Amino acid sequence: MSVTAAVIMSTAVVSIKPGASILDAIKSLTEHKISGLPVVDAEHRVVGIVSEKDILGYASQLHVVPLRGSSGWVSPYTDVSQLVRVKEGYDLLSREKVEKIMSKKVVVIQESTPLGEIASLMKKKNIHRIPVVNDAGKLSGIVTRADLLTYLAEEKTTEKVT
Repeated sequence: MSVTAAVIMSTAVVSIKPGASILDAIKSLTEHKISGLPVVDAEHRVVGIVSEKDILGYASQLHVVPLRGSSGWVSPYTDVSQLVRVKEGYDLLSREKVEKIMSKKVVVIQESTPLGEIASLMKKKNIHRIPVVNDAGKLSGIVTRADLLTYLAEEKTTEKVT
């Protein structure tokens, strides 16, 4: 039996709409302790993907970086104008939409995609997660590198037990 995406994918996929704010994406990533979100339209079709890397890259352009001293508090020597820029950056993250920073060229796979092909795609494209779509083209799961490792570890354990 060939192992497919349907066998190893996570079906409890956290996704986001393109019109959601970047701040909403940040909250979702941190709340669910994940590093990327498929972006889906009203029909639940994958239109993009947004990752921590996308958000951090954009946030660094906005100077949304807390200026802290070694104590963990804002340093008393910090230029107040820099703090204003940080605040403006946070405000912008709450107004800007996910569609502005999401990757639009998304690799997606079918539920029937074999394990070897999934691993090969991840390596070739240097990606950490691949959304899985059903025959209707709607998001049905996601395969992450962690899912691949978990499957391989479980298979190895099962082989030793039997």
